[in-house]
Amino acid sequence: MVRQAKAQRMLSHDQIWVALDRLAERAGLSPSGLAKRAGLDPTTFNKSKRVTSDGRERWPSTESIAKALAAADSSMETFVRLIGDGAGDGRSVPLLGFALAGASGAFDESGFPSGKGWTEVALPTAEDSHTFALEISGDALAPAYRDGDVILVSPGTPIRKGDRVVVKTRAGEVTVATLKRRTAKALELQPLGATQAERTMAASEVAWVARIVWASQ
Repeated sequence: MVRQAKAQRMLSHDQIWVALDRLAERAGLSPSGLAKRAGLDPTTFNKSKRVTSDGRERWPSTESIAKALAAADSSMETFVRLIGDGAGDGRSVPLLGFALAGASGAFDESGFPSGKGWTEVALPTAEDSHTFALEISGDALAPAYRDGDVILVSPGTPIRKGDRVVVKTRAGEVTVATLKRRTAKALELQPLGATQAERTMAASEVAWVARIVWASQ
């Protein structure tokens, strides 16, 4: 009890919950989406769960935080930074309009930004030093992403089933979708656009695929 009291004096209730919200944002999820991915009840991190009916503050358990970090592919050090300043390391990342992402020379063979047309934007960043941002144009990806939203893409972050990803084909097409399945021979994708059908791409068609780790929504 003494140790818990000391910890609560050092970190406020709001700081912990805001850090969890920011952790979800970095993973491109809502708080309920993060809880679900972590194997918890989807309402675990909801704002309505943070204060009891009689007004007492409810703190997230260390177990739920650990599961959330694992689900977001993040470390405790990252969580501490989110508590401290809220925006990761605060460095700028390369930014390109989504409509230009398919242009020749916008990325190198590894899927890292190259060539002209890139600007910079200060956004929360993942540990991947090759992180870049794309600005969505139009509403083809609605309701997931709308015109003007910025997505943060991390080529070095591990990708799992259910993650939102950016895929570039060797023919130059750039697609944003949810990864349904990945094998040595193919990618199975669920497009984010409400009117688009599921799609399977041969692995030989794919130049690179990278995970979306945050979105400015």
